[in-house]
Amino acid sequence: MKLQAVGSAVKTQVMDHHGIVASVCKDLKIAERINSRIGSKDPRRVIQPGTAVVAMIINALGFTNRRLYLTPQFYQSKAVEHLLGDGIVAEALDDHCLGKCLDEISSYGVTKIYGETAFDLALEHNLLGKYAHLDSTSFVLQGEYAAKPDISMEPIPDGAEVIEVVHGYSKDHRPDLKQVMLSLSVSGEANIPIWMEPLSGNSSDRISFHETISNVKLFQNQLKLNHDFIWVADSALYTSDKLLGHNNILWVSRVPENIKDCAALLELEDNSFNWEAGSDGYSCAEVCSNYGNIRQRWIIVSSEQAYAREKSTFERQIEKQTAQAEKDCWHLGNEVFNCEKDAMSQVKELQRKYKYLILSAEVIGVEKHTKRGRPKTNAVKELKGYHVNITVSKNDKSISRQLLKKGRFIIATNNLDDNLSALAILAEYKDQQCVESGFKFLKDPWFMIDSFYVKKPSRIAALMMIMTLSLLVYNFAQYKLRQALLEANETIPNQVGKPIQNPTLKWVFQIMEGVGIVKVYDNSQNLISAIVTNIDELRLKILKLLGGSTCEMYGI
Repeated sequence: MKLQAVGSAVKTQVMDHHGIVASVCKDLKIAERINSRIGSKDPRRVIQPGTAVVAMIINALGFTNRRLYLTPQFYQSKAVEHLLGDGIVAEALDDHCLGKCLDEISSYGVTKIYGETAFDLALEHNLLGKYAHLDSTSFVLQGEYAAKPDISMEPIPDGAEVIEVVHGYSKDHRPDLKQVMLSLSVSGEANIPIWMEPLSGNSSDRISFHETISNVKLFQNQLKLNHDFIWVADSALYTSDKLLGHNNILWVSRVPENIKDCAALLELEDNSFNWEAGSDGYSCAEVCSNYGNIRQRWIIVSSEQAYAREKSTFERQIEKQTAQAEKDCWHLGNEVFNCEKDAMSQVKELQRKYKYLILSAEVIGVEKHTKRGRPKTNAVKELKGYHVNITVSKNDKSISRQLLKKGRFIIATNNLDDNLSALAILAEYKDQQCVESGFKFLKDPWFMIDSFYVKKPSRIAALMMIMTLSLLVYNFAQYKLRQALLEANETIPNQVGKPIQNPTLKWVFQIMEGVGIVKVYDNSQNLISAIVTNIDELRLKILKLLGGSTCEMYGI
């Protein structure tokens, strides 16, 4: 077959999964919600802030690891007008356009605009849950960053959050790099991030958690929203001066093991509790507590899997310590001490290093002939010093007491509702992984960024808002598709061909690879027709399940 080039009369543009992202943004009215707050009235402005935000979300969920300043390149082969609106070209989405948008978000208030947007759509789509899961993470920054913004060079708008790029406790295990923090709250079956706050790199969870909760309550009061969350967080929330000192919220939190009452409970024998068996090898036992003068329920949790894992690790540590202790004892046994007291003092000092071992020492006198040459038959030896002979054995009592703690932890709540079982409280605490999943998503190397590349702290904060908004769009679309599959009693194949009803949206994005738009123009470059290509049976099924603007986007 002879092929013929048709020049510029026909253009092929990439659609892939980007149409899904764009249509979900449209259904959620992302652009409209942003524009209503920071939209420009300048008629000369081609791209409104809301459109720029959607453009960055599509870029972020493109999973190409394309940096922000390369956005025009990202859109070069894409159906830009189809995705973002008539008259928009890739070249217009430059660093000036996007940078100006980030500055406007910062000026309005990063947390404020995100909270208003997230709560608006969560209420509209009935996505708020009974619980709010709270956690934080760090984002490391490569390169040189000033700790504080230069106010003389960059005046800080009234609404802008001021964050500092500094060293702090790194949850990324990179203490050598400066960082910023992100506080995130997730709620509902769709795991919608309802609240985000950019924080300085040296922020402490013990403080920021309570500030976040207070800020959310204040925000809800301003909206006149009567929706009191039950807050779920790790042990950083459980502080006597803040949580227990101002007990005006309902909460579920892990109890720090350094609390004396907690440590004592964890070391009790199994028969000390009335255990209630749950699923996946978990068991619960409940006791009442008045710690901090607050009535609360303490749930002792035991996990078979965690016990087996922690027991194995602990036993390896014991064996390693035993080998090291035997070496230390051998070296100590070769030393000569002036008196028995000195010898035993060194043994006691060595014993402090090994909590789970017993060092049994025997002091032996060292006798030598003092005169030179071969000693006479009846020559008497003189005492010159002391050796210690040390035997290493395991401290079974200490080891057993420590093993009792393995696979156990305590969660506490001030929710005294008798209808809420201990297993139900445990299940809600385990759902804390939904926040951790969000962090994993945000730190995916194929997400928009794995480290920040904008230099202004204000823009860093605004970009964190865009990232969180991208997570919101992703989780909403994933939830929508899964619900549609359940309601229709349908499935789609996973990576190995197994029919499932809970696909990840990332897998759906991969399925949509290869979808394009073919546009035909006349000689005057007027558009004659546009055809979406490569819509097979599976892709058609997915698009129909998503419904709404998605079908319109793909010409269905």
